[in-house]
Amino acid sequence: MPESMRGGLRAALSAGPMILAPGGYDALTARLIAQHGFSAVYMTGAGTSVAYGYPDYGLLTMTEMVDNAARMTAAVDIPVIADADTGYGNELNVVRTVRAYARAGVGAIHIEDQTFPKRCGHLAGKEIVDRASWLRKIRAAVESRPDPAMLIIARTDARAVAGLDEAIERANAALAVGADAAFVEAPQTAEEIAAIPAAVRGPCLFNFVSGGRSPAVSIGNLEGWGYRIAIFPSLLLGAAVAACEAVLSSLAQTLEAPADGHVRVVSDGPAALFQRVGADEWDRLRERYEQVSDRASG
Repeated sequence: MPESMRGGLRAALSAGPMILAPGGYDALTARLIAQHGFSAVYMTGAGTSVAYGYPDYGLLTMTEMVDNAARMTAAVDIPVIADADTGYGNELNVVRTVRAYARAGVGAIHIEDQTFPKRCGHLAGKEIVDRASWLRKIRAAVESRPDPAMLIIARTDARAVAGLDEAIERANAALAVGADAAFVEAPQTAEEIAAIPAAVRGPCLFNFVSGGRSPAVSIGNLEGWGYRIAIFPSLLLGAAVAACEAVLSSLAQTLEAPADGHVRVVSDGPAALFQRVGADEWDRLRERYEQVSDRASG
């Protein structure tokens, strides 16, 4: 990732409008997010896990997550904010994790305080590590990033386990050891959501999860309350699963390809579909080298 891109993300965190980062889980969804004018992509850990065929129970390795991040960063020219789970071990593992994500080209990662293996932040049954252990990981992440423009986001899941006050104290402690932003996962009321940026002494991230533990709130309210980043991890994944199930159900029941209007599909042909993943650029390259070949043979 160009340093200017990471620097732009850092600048937007402090000065620009709130960063809206829809969740992508592969290169295709990353491209679609960029094509619709968003300033960042969020590499959702839950979506990545589901795309591999697993629930978000901490079953993927660091290498699998980083490999997916690398495919996504290669597909877009906007920053990717990536889920790095718990850092995949102790402080030493965190150092390796941060270096690997940096080589993959991400602009930011978040590291949480759950025990390993972790669970989706909006499921019951989470457990957290002691505060000191997590802060050592955050410090290790901050000190080991190869590019100082790379953002380290401290995520705490303490709200569900130890209450909102502990979550806020952890967020402030992480900022004090160098984290660039705080991510208090799964506040349970609108009042809690509003209270977090007022109590946290640094930029805050909010996680939109449809059907999750947090109530629905407007983007306008979030920005008014002081949030600097909003991520939408399940938005595209949920839409994709619902669309696939509708098309497959129609095909299974009728034994006919779904007609326009019956199920919404990308129906303007393969060429239009391929354009969404850069076909025009590849066509220009092919034409360029064909012209070179023709001149050489002539």
